[in-house]
Amino acid sequence: MAQDTLDTSLNFEFWLNKAVAWGQATTLESQQDVCLHLPQLQKFLQQIYETLKHMDFHTAIQRFPLIGQLLGRLCWNPFVIGYDENQKILMWCLCCLYCSEPWNTIELEVNIWIRSLLCHLLSSSKLGLNEVGTVSQALGYTSPDYYPKLLKNVSTLLSIKISIVKHRINRKAMSLLCIPLLTLPDILPLLEALLTYQGDESKEILCSEFLEGVNESFLQKKIALSESAVLSLWLRHLPSLEKATLHLFENLISRHRNASPEEMECFIKDSLLPQAACHPSIFRIVDEIFWNALLETNGTSEVLTVIQVFTRCFVQAFQKNNDQLKFPLKSYFPYTSPSLIMVLLQNPKDLPRGLWCQHLNHISEILKKIVEDQSTQSCRSLFEHWFLFIHFGEWADIAAEELLMLRAESPATLLWLLAFYYNPHDQNQQRTQTMVAHGHIMKLFGRTPLSVKDLQDVTDTRHPRIQRLIRHLLLNFLLLSPDGYKIAQEFIITQTDEIASELLNLIARITYRWNRLGVETQRPAKLAKDLLQELQCYTMKSEFL
Repeated sequence: MAQDTLDTSLNFEFWLNKAVAWGQATTLESQQDVCLHLPQLQKFLQQIYETLKHMDFHTAIQRFPLIGQLLGRLCWNPFVIGYDENQKILMWCLCCLYCSEPWNTIELEVNIWIRSLLCHLLSSSKLGLNEVGTVSQALGYTSPDYYPKLLKNVSTLLSIKISIVKHRINRKAMSLLCIPLLTLPDILPLLEALLTYQGDESKEILCSEFLEGVNESFLQKKIALSESAVLSLWLRHLPSLEKATLHLFENLISRHRNASPEEMECFIKDSLLPQAACHPSIFRIVDEIFWNALLETNGTSEVLTVIQVFTRCFVQAFQKNNDQLKFPLKSYFPYTSPSLIMVLLQNPKDLPRGLWCQHLNHISEILKKIVEDQSTQSCRSLFEHWFLFIHFGEWADIAAEELLMLRAESPATLLWLLAFYYNPHDQNQQRTQTMVAHGHIMKLFGRTPLSVKDLQDVTDTRHPRIQRLIRHLLLNFLLLSPDGYKIAQEFIITQTDEIASELLNLIARITYRWNRLGVETQRPAKLAKDLLQELQCYTMKSEFL
């Protein structure tokens, strides 16, 4: 808190000097300087407000003797009050200085001055005629008559001009002057035209502050851009793409960590990242971020689910748009086997259920050949193919189910596939442990009554990745066996928070798949849904207590 106060004191003189130099932003130089500093100015004003709201008038004046000069000058700068939430923050600051019970002439005069500024700000809330005139003049229009819809008309005309005229328009200066207006709906045609303009310049012609501002406004849902404009934005400005990906990922993992895969799918599609990822350059950058997240978290169930749901959304967008884009699959996964890509892309819903095991065997054969091929025995090749399999982890979930439904002619092949999914380095001993654990689980089908200890005995292994694989099989057993669901809740609540979260995430993923494949009316699917709801309620209650 002390550091924040010190920072405010040090910055005050800087911003007061800026406000004096800017005046009412009547020159091109002052307008450009204002636009460059608007995001930092808003942060400073927010900091001033957070300080003022804890002070009375006299304390505020002692702390900031020139606060009136600063606020007064900024309130009459159309570029400042037109930017994002500056107008609202200025109003808050003025209200903090207002004396509810003035004792002397000075306090009365201050109140009159504050009321006049508030009236000015309120009358400018929709960009008054003078403010519109100033902005439009800065954009090159000097007509003396301004109408309420002039900004929209100017925006539309400029957007048409940008798309037609290649020269004689300073797009960089225009993008800079758009920064204060980013969140105004009427400016949208101009934003779209600037973003989607494709010139022959070798360097980026739009200023980075404009691109960062547009991206931030889009992420905060303050503006709605078309898919083509968002694609152009992220192709033009790599930091914006990285920020958008991290923003989505962090929201899904932290803020919406209890979201179902169906809800995740809605969030992901709404971000427009899967649609933009139909461009290979964007896909590979997004995929690199997912790769790093997977390694940093040691492949937690939540991260796996995000990657797999995102991949599903991407595949839908790819299949919808590829007739127009015509990008080969190899351009998205350049270091992996094309035959493996094709078999993993196969939608289980498009295959008869009786052919699932055959398809899984085919996937396993391709992966085994890649793993055993001496010419590709490098960590990069191994992990590239493993990461590709992670994208389409739905096939691993199906393999676990097929093993327990006794539909696999060769259980060892599917066990190898599951073991590879959980640990690509595991070649011999740990896969042997997997086969032993699978045998123990199969024996549980005939055991009645079933106890939590029986389940714990099966999961008794020291290797964490083998434990996760066994829990995957065991959960499928509990959901598919006649009375397994009855003891599933008791088993899950005895686990650590981390393991319980992993199992809840896995149940959600299984029910998500069953719903998509049209088995939501079948008894296991219904029981899984009911179990998930009960456990989520229990978890929320435990966290509350």
